[in-house]
Amino acid sequence: MEITSIHRPKIVVIGSCNTDMVVKANRLPVPGETILGGTFYMNPGGKGANQAIAASRLGAEVTFISKIGYDLFGLQALEIYKSEKINTDFIFTDQKSPSGVALISVDSFGENSIIVAPGASRSLSLEDIDKAKEKIKEADIVLMQLEVPLETVEYAASIANEYGKKVILNPAPASTLSDSFLRNVHTILPNRIEAEMLSGIKVMDTESAHRAAEAIGEKGIENVVITLGKDGAYVKEKDEFTMIPAKEVETIDTTGAGDVFCGAFSVHLSEGHSLAEAVRFANAAAALAVTRIGAQSAIPYKREVIV
Repeated sequence: MEITSIHRPKIVVIGSCNTDMVVKANRLPVPGETILGGTFYMNPGGKGANQAIAASRLGAEVTFISKIGYDLFGLQALEIYKSEKINTDFIFTDQKSPSGVALISVDSFGENSIIVAPGASRSLSLEDIDKAKEKIKEADIVLMQLEVPLETVEYAASIANEYGKKVILNPAPASTLSDSFLRNVHTILPNRIEAEMLSGIKVMDTESAHRAAEAIGEKGIENVVITLGKDGAYVKEKDEFTMIPAKEVETIDTTGAGDVFCGAFSVHLSEGHSLAEAVRFANAAAALAVTRIGAQSAIPYKREVIV
């Protein structure tokens, strides 16, 4: 379906802002082990920030609702968002907590392990969401993750739902979510681990992905997209189920690929495309991202993405 309108979709992203401290080594250490010979990178990150930048680079008008500390990391992040043409009017400053950081180890296969110290992201409050109500009212889509307090995410989803907005939820990191919250969600985008947490079904193959998507759907969500990394994504759109394969690429670094998928999916869906088309576009964008180092530095621009 070709979209002829020049309307840029308006997306509100509610989530975390972190600084990623990345060490790349041949393999990940086992507990108690020191590995010598790694390479260090310091990159801006956070699921919310990554998804906001992805949505902006891929063609949306983005407002980012987040919280930073009054420190160098926070101020630096703010400058980056401005350079990415993101509306930063609702990035609040916490005078007591530091900005969030993530410690990331990446091995030679591109697999990673991550520890996040959320800092100021944990104090994003209901009052902060209230201040941004007008922006939520103007949005086509509200995109959220779970690196900020759950009650804040639930509150934002209920407001967005009242305004008739599509809520896209990336339920990461994995968490137990109430059915009342999930009923306010238009589409949920879990990975294998998050899908298992939500459904109680271990996702190993297409058949188990189907059962997990059905179980998640029974909680009141019409649309479920389970991302399966290099295998692609399993899609439940109302009563239709489809396996959409990923593009085959040489993987260098998977950090932030899921965030690129979420941002890309939200943009394409808000442009009037079907759920399956949005997944294909998101797969193509994420495939590009894994061929590059880093999270935000790897996010592609719209002109680069070929479905």
